[in-house]
Amino acid sequence: MHKRYFLSPLILLVLAINIFGQGAYIPPDKPKLVIGIVVEQLRYDQLEKFRDRFSENGIRRLLNEGTYFKNASFAYMLTQSAPGHATIATGTEPAVHGITSDNWYLPLKNEMIYCTQDKNVNPVGGSFEAGLHSPENLLSSTFSDELKMATNGKARVFSIGLRESSSILSVGHSANTAFWYDNITGSWMSSTWYIDSLQAWVNDFNALRKTDAYLNNPWTLLKNKEDYTDCLPDSNNFETGFNGAVFFPYDLKKMSTKGNMLNIKRDYSLLRETPFGNSFTKDFAIRLIREERLGKDDITDFLAIDFSATDYIGHRFGPSSFETGDAILRLDKDIEELLTYVNDSIGKKNVLIYFTAAHGVSEIPSVLEKNRVPTGYFRQTEAIQLLKSYLNAVYGQGDWVKGYFEKQIFLNRILIEDAKIPLEDIQKKISRFMVQFSGVSSAYPYTAFEANDFSNGHLKRIVNSFSPQRSGDIIITLNPGWVEKNDYVTNHNSPYEYDSHVPLIWYGWTVNRATVTRKVNMTDIAATLSALCKVPFPNACSGEPLIELIR
Repeated sequence: MHKRYFLSPLILLVLAINIFGQGAYIPPDKPKLVIGIVVEQLRYDQLEKFRDRFSENGIRRLLNEGTYFKNASFAYMLTQSAPGHATIATGTEPAVHGITSDNWYLPLKNEMIYCTQDKNVNPVGGSFEAGLHSPENLLSSTFSDELKMATNGKARVFSIGLRESSSILSVGHSANTAFWYDNITGSWMSSTWYIDSLQAWVNDFNALRKTDAYLNNPWTLLKNKEDYTDCLPDSNNFETGFNGAVFFPYDLKKMSTKGNMLNIKRDYSLLRETPFGNSFTKDFAIRLIREERLGKDDITDFLAIDFSATDYIGHRFGPSSFETGDAILRLDKDIEELLTYVNDSIGKKNVLIYFTAAHGVSEIPSVLEKNRVPTGYFRQTEAIQLLKSYLNAVYGQGDWVKGYFEKQIFLNRILIEDAKIPLEDIQKKISRFMVQFSGVSSAYPYTAFEANDFSNGHLKRIVNSFSPQRSGDIIITLNPGWVEKNDYVTNHNSPYEYDSHVPLIWYGWTVNRATVTRKVNMTDIAATLSALCKVPFPNACSGEPLIELIR
């Protein structure tokens, strides 16, 4: 006769722990904290380029432990910073959320508008002009707006960014506070749209004068020169640099100090153009998470962190420079410190993080030219001057063109109407004239897009950037590799791969390790967040939840 043995519940529990791991933990139904990390000017290929040089616990940890979408892109024409942040936050295209470009022109007021400009608010904690900003021009709700409303205002929502537009547009209208950097005072500030006075801990942080500490030290290479051999030579003729300084080390103390011995002033704007601007952002983010106790209850909180220094550096030195390479490697160290703090204080299984970029960047045209790749600078100032002469010859003397901004030509519609010239006729005539310039691929009158929809290609991307109230009369596209001529060596503002294709990684909470190669639209981020956090989609959202992340 065989004896039967029965296992007690205690023994079963011990066996389960042994089988499934010590301290096995079931993630909460929703993440306790969502952190959106958006880097300005980071191409997909740059992440791959430096992957083996990243630390184990920084960006490489995101890549190794998260879900990596390798084919994520923006699907509109004007790939600038502000439209990128707004598209990620709202889950829809610029044509719908209204942030069609960083700046636009209002013909009736004869005024150039910055995307977050708002003269009806007041600064909080910084200089006057730097505080006149709000999300008023953002026409749709964001994920964090919906999170706020779904929790009856109990969710804690914050954003941080060196650039005011990056911070504001990442959270939208209902955030507890959007913070940005003030070039004049070298401190964090906000506006009365969000708060009436800075929190006590923010004042304490500003009083530490970390900006001075960062600017008192030189910018030297983080690693040995051998780790930058796939970059352009440190000293070359392609870069703008800082007033002609184009190689390491950079004496930031000397560069940021103005005046004489009796009246020394510091130029705090320089911090934006060094990797230490990102480090300063990371420092503030960690302090905010701790002081505001984000992720410490069962209601999902949200924090947007926007790293902008890479954008300023890339414009001055180009994407293949020692400086950009060093900025990316230093960003990796900042990400490592942020991840370590979040995992230790809140727990990986309680936090959902997405890491992406607001746009890419073109290679410096002179670098492409050296490699015999077709390229060049479009000299828009000269082109518009010739256009004005042409219109004067055709229609008579007049101020026919009000301005050229962000690859768009804005016409004097009042003068055209008074002259009884059909608007569509003059738009078409200008379009035919503009395509004669070197580097111009096409020029379209915006009347062609008001009543038409295009299924794909560049025409569809132009539609996604078009707003009847904020777009110009004619939009031009340049050939691949061509950029507009300005004070910097390169730019981003095209539908091409180098400007639109960005990395997208999800990490933490219930995210599995995976690599996804299918093409996804950046509008899918907000839709995915809403699905995962079980809140309504942003009210104009056109993206779809990423099925690889849905449980």
